[in-house]
Amino acid sequence: MEPVNTDVADDAPTTAGHAGAESTEAAEASDAPTLGEILLAVEELWPESLAEEWDEVGLVAGHPSAEVSRIMFAVDPTLDVIEEAIEWGAELLITHHPLLLKGVTSVAATTAKGKAVHRLIESGTGLLTVHTNGDSAVGGVSDVLADALGLHDVVPLTPAANGLPEEGIGRVGDLEDVMTLGDFAARVYGILPSVAGGVRVSGDKDGLVRRVAVCGGAGDSLFNEVRASNADIFVTADLRHHPASEARENAVNDRPYLIDVSHFASEWLWLPAAADALGNVLTDQGHDVDIRVSTTNSDPWDFILTPGGD
Repeated sequence: MEPVNTDVADDAPTTAGHAGAESTEAAEASDAPTLGEILLAVEELWPESLAEEWDEVGLVAGHPSAEVSRIMFAVDPTLDVIEEAIEWGAELLITHHPLLLKGVTSVAATTAKGKAVHRLIESGTGLLTVHTNGDSAVGGVSDVLADALGLHDVVPLTPAANGLPEEGIGRVGDLEDVMTLGDFAARVYGILPSVAGGVRVSGDKDGLVRRVAVCGGAGDSLFNEVRASNADIFVTADLRHHPASEARENAVNDRPYLIDVSHFASEWLWLPAAADALGNVLTDQGHDVDIRVSTTNSDPWDFILTPGGD
């Protein structure tokens, strides 16, 4: 599986020479925030109050008093991602997807999740989850997707119960100009990281679209909201056969068309923006932290077979 390319952060600077090294290292150490201070910055950007009731977000592993000088962002807390973070020297891994979404009675290292917990604790690497609070917040997953597609006048598909009017799950907005479905699908394909699943499209290739609904990650629970928004097309991930088929059967004037993309790819777009946002907040607070995005491709699919021709 090919790694994901990212230019979000440069490599960490080299260590200073012996002359003045101790004072330089002391200054750098004093600039590093504690994990507790980072939690406050994360709460400012992606409040836990925006998380869905079923979700599990927040700190999974780590001491709030520990100093953090390196942070890595990733979509999934897989073992490969955790090893990448440890190898780089990250004291904190921030992932979009939770490691422990469902209740557990054991974290023994006999399962993948148990091994993950052990590696994190044994290496002194904290783990923080920003999931549906990162979906809902201003500048969140669907906002970034909408921006990458060139949408304007963007509003939530489902306003947040405990947030600002511009916060909520999914987004809908308008393209600057009308496009054919085929050309718009090509735009979607062009903004996403390369993964095996590609882009699946349902609708007339020459049909015209302007109003676009998006939901990073799995969005097939939002069809009612998409129809109510009068969107010409809905871009999301993990569309199952029956919900997609029923949506097409219930389409009005053949709309909304559907575009189904990789779950991983649709949410990966948020990582560079999230890394920049957290870096800006920490810098404003006087902290010096090296932040980068994982290059591990955690999309579960490795290759796909498709019919030849158009």
